Amino acid sequence: MLTVVLSGLRARRAAFLGSFVALALGVGLLTTMGLGLSATFDAPERTPQRFASAPVVVKGRDAVTVDVRRGPHTASVSRTLDRPQPVDTELLRELKARWTVTTAGGPDAVGVHGPAAEVRTLVGDRAQVLTGGERRLADPEPERDAEALVAVNALLGTAGGVTTFVSVFVVASTFAFAVALRRREFGLLRTAGATPGQVRRMLLAEAAGVGVLASAAGCALGAWGAPWLARVLVDGDLAPEWFAIGEATWPFHAAFWTGVTVAVAGAAAASRRAGKVGPTAALREADVDTDVLPLGRALLGAGLLLTGAGLLVWTCATEPSELLKRKTYTTVPMLLITGVALLAPLLVRPVARALRLPGATGMLVRENSAAAVRRTAAVAAPVLVTVALAGSLLGSATTVTSAKAAEAREQTAARWVVSGDDLTPVRVPGATVSATAATSVFVRDGAEALVKYGARAVSDPVAFADLARLPVVAGDVRDLDDRSIVVNEEWERGRVGERVEVWLADGSGPVTLRVVAVLALGTGDNGPYVTRANAPGATVDRIEAYEAEGAAGEADGTAGAGEAYGAGEASGEALGAGLSAALSAAGGTVRTVEEWAAATHPTTSPETRLGLLLVLGIALVYTVIALANTLLMATSVRGGELASLRLAGATRAQIMRVVTGEAVLAVTIGAVLGLAVTAVVLASLGTGLAALSAPVALSVPWGAVGAAAGVCAVVATVAVALPAWRLTR
Repeated sequence: MLTVVLSGLRARRAAFLGSFVALALGVGLLTTMGLGLSATFDAPERTPQRFASAPVVVKGRDAVTVDVRRGPHTASVSRTLDRPQPVDTELLRELKARWTVTTAGGPDAVGVHGPAAEVRTLVGDRAQVLTGGERRLADPEPERDAEALVAVNALLGTAGGVTTFVSVFVVASTFAFAVALRRREFGLLRTAGATPGQVRRMLLAEAAGVGVLASAAGCALGAWGAPWLARVLVDGDLAPEWFAIGEATWPFHAAFWTGVTVAVAGAAAASRRAGKVGPTAALREADVDTDVLPLGRALLGAGLLLTGAGLLVWTCATEPSELLKRKTYTTVPMLLITGVALLAPLLVRPVARALRLPGATGMLVRENSAAAVRRTAAVAAPVLVTVALAGSLLGSATTVTSAKAAEAREQTAARWVVSGDDLTPVRVPGATVSATAATSVFVRDGAEALVKYGARAVSDPVAFADLARLPVVAGDVRDLDDRSIVVNEEWERGRVGERVEVWLADGSGPVTLRVVAVLALGTGDNGPYVTRANAPGATVDRIEAYEAEGAAGEADGTAGAGEAYGAGEASGEALGAGLSAALSAAGGTVRTVEEWAAATHPTTSPETRLGLLLVLGIALVYTVIALANTLLMATSVRGGELASLRLAGATRAQIMRVVTGEAVLAVTIGAVLGLAVTAVVLASLGTGLAALSAPVALSVPWGAVGAAAGVCAVVATVAVALPAWRLTR
């Protein structure tokens, strides 16, 4: 048996090349991602910088702590404040009276040159006492590195998951198609006395041999690629400057055995099918596509398709906000893609027949593609994966961010928006000006959790109510005052008139506020809203302004700046220019509301864009490998068919048009099926947005989809033309 396997590998090395390359690339990517993940787990601890010379640091409160219920007992839960609170003045005086105290850039923390135990006794529970490595928590943005590592971890985890998904799919499809082309060989082996078990073991041994060699090559490739990935992440500001690949060995073991398992599992189903064919049946059906969709594959494909569709419907009906999260629109489409790909042999024939092609060549291309179901499905499936991933991932990300921008634009009647840090509120006679600030509130979710909500603090509730166009489902935002709050439907106690206990942005509280309005959840940025009295420490970061036609006046800001503008009969443009000039006294960037929405709600963040491009790049590379390998194998065994066409009078150019047309048609079928999956995903996302009362702005990334399909068409044409040209000499 071993001699037969080795002879088969040598004789068919060209046929196994595609599987080898795909598997080696997959293992290499898994090794690279694993090494990157291990680096995020074993990140070095940063040394203190701000108070490196002080043995003890006294830091003001930076979290709100509340007792919640944990079963029959209670436990303390903390949530981080937006900004640390300053050290108490009286405490600071006591510290200075006993030890040398140093400050460095802010009142939130001080360095104390004294014994840690004595300092801790003096401070008590009035502030935090940090020693040793904990002193780094007083540095600016102490959680920045941790948050960056979490983002890197999510990025590499997603890329690794997609790599596994696509590699399993490509390797399994390649083995299945290769087995289908070898039916005559298996028939001869059965005629010579080989048992079904021997045929299966031969195929599994071949797969194991390819898996071991490809996995070893992939581990070497991953060891080379991991440092390069680390440099890309650091240069792209996605990882801290110190981020580097460590010396972990578990990624090599995990990637190697994953590769071997993928190879053997990919060949298992094909080997069972090959072992079931009898000698006579194998010889008779060697050139006829029958039983192209076995019952097991049909059931698995239908199950995955129904599961994916069911999850979308269930999520849309119960938690539509989950559809807007990246983990949902990244993972759920994979179920749909896999289901449709498994059912591709059932779908390619009706799709091929539905695509009308002109002329005799077009008719022959269509009928050949519909008859050779295995070949057409093997070409269409990887294209389906790439197009569907490009359409669903990029389309969902762009749709969500577009909906956020449209929502922000629709929720204000302002014509101008000033944005910046610590703005100076201005008054403009004849215009409505509303200043708001970013803040946060903390509220118990039931009795078991403490939830932090990003909120907006309103300076002038009357002006705010005049300009706001919020999706109110109950109550009235005009009733907002210092003793009330506007919440959204996500809040547990969210009915008008109810009173809620909240902790404020500085950790003070609880404060009891009355609910005066409830907003639709939207894309997640709707409320809550409080007044500036309930937002200690918040500084104005947005000013919205509106002036009706014909109004005139003179700007008057708290800073004393302003210019005359407008007049009773002035044009709208003059009024706008005058109001813009008046608002510039606030000290921020003045934009029209459309410009502000576009600037503050970009299409996708750099991190998300890099992650999506990485995922799509992996899928496209695998698709190219699968297309080239499948078409080279399929065309190389069509010598008799192409010779018959020549004997029937077809010219070499006509034959080339037929075979390349078949390849392009198969790519088109895959693109159509991929767009169908994209349509389902985006339709469910649009339904979810509508259920959340958010703007529905569906976006199909035609550029990315067209580029992916175009690359596939070019690769398929070249891969089929080269062997066909040789065979028709």
